Amino acid sequence: MKKSFVILTVSIMVGIGSISGGVVEAESISSLKNQKEKIQSEQSEIKSNISEADQKINSLQDQKATVETEMKRIDLAIGDTHEKINQKTAEVEKTKTDIAKLKVEIEETKARIDKRNELLKDRARNYQQTGGLVSYLDVLMGSKNFSDFIDRANAVATIMNADQDILKQHEIDKQDLERNQAKVEKELVSLQSMVDELEKMNQQLNSQKNEKDKLLASIEEQEEEAHNYKLNLQEESDLLAAQTAALQKAIKQEEEKARIAAAAAAAAGGNNSGGGTTAPPVSSNGWVQPTYGTITSTFGYRSYFTAGEFHPGIDIANRAPNVPIKAAADGVVIRSNYTSGGFGNAIFIAHSINGQTYTTVYGHLSTRFVQNGETVKAGQQIGIMGSTGNSTGPHLHFELHKGGYQGYGVNAIDPRGIVPLP
Repeated sequence: MKKSFVILTVSIMVGIGSISGGVVEAESISSLKNQKEKIQSEQSEIKSNISEADQKINSLQDQKATVETEMKRIDLAIGDTHEKINQKTAEVEKTKTDIAKLKVEIEETKARIDKRNELLKDRARNYQQTGGLVSYLDVLMGSKNFSDFIDRANAVATIMNADQDILKQHEIDKQDLERNQAKVEKELVSLQSMVDELEKMNQQLNSQKNEKDKLLASIEEQEEEAHNYKLNLQEESDLLAAQTAALQKAIKQEEEKARIAAAAAAAAGGNNSGGGTTAPPVSSNGWVQPTYGTITSTFGYRSYFTAGEFHPGIDIANRAPNVPIKAAADGVVIRSNYTSGGFGNAIFIAHSINGQTYTTVYGHLSTRFVQNGETVKAGQQIGIMGSTGNSTGPHLHFELHKGGYQGYGVNAIDPRGIVPLP
């Protein structure tokens, strides 16, 4: 857990004895009131920061809506492009089928041309062997009579016309073949060009979609960070409110102690000769061990956990059931709740020991027995050891802060030598 609470020092004057006619109590009350005013000023600033965080979240949500609308448009365009690609691809396949059919027809045409060529060659050979047109004259001159001449002339004309028809059809088939080949090849090139353009458009749309995906992910990440920042601010505000309440309670306690001290001084007739007397403390101001078990992690940097990570407390582990957690000294509960960070169930208590303000933190509890603003005594059970939050096993994460709690690791001190530990 690495939260950043900027909290002013809270002086909860619990268990301070009255000295010299209430001078200490008067100073304590004045100090508590000053710190209460500072905390209230800090709360006002936090509320302003929360308002700014809300504005940023609203702006990010508007950006997110705009990007999502654009992504919807791109998705529709991609779908339309895919449909066109499928249509043109189908046309390409149909054209390829037509080309395949045309190839068969071309082969048949070639076969017919080859046959006609052979026929023409045979006739040419016959012309050479018989003398060409002279043979036709021989046929005509060999007529027995005029009627026979007419018949022979018609026969020769028919043969010559047939030869001419073969030559004409030969030329027509060649022209059709060349024209059909050019046509289908042109259509295929055109269709393939369309498909290539559509594929290029599809790639561009997908590239735009990927950019929008990245932008949306970035906005969502910023929105999550803004929400977390607002949550931290809200927790900070709640903690300040709890400390304000604790301060108000401490002020009343100090005022009551001052009243009692003044009454005692009046009853004694104000006679402080003989070196004076010190009133006995209202409650014990000593520290007690917060729990029992084995220390598994000490205060300081832990290279074995995360390189260079600072551990601002002491971890005390114990796998026995229902291990009690106790208040390390008299004090007032600042906060008792399940934190959104790694502490899990946690309790924060403010103490005043020999005129010095401290804050203790008890993390990863399974159960909490005290509430915000509650006054506790040293050694009083406040919860049960657990493994809630960022924890790998049952243990107590115990922190000692000199002054008010200002955040994870901020103003934390090593409790060894101050608080009794296992």
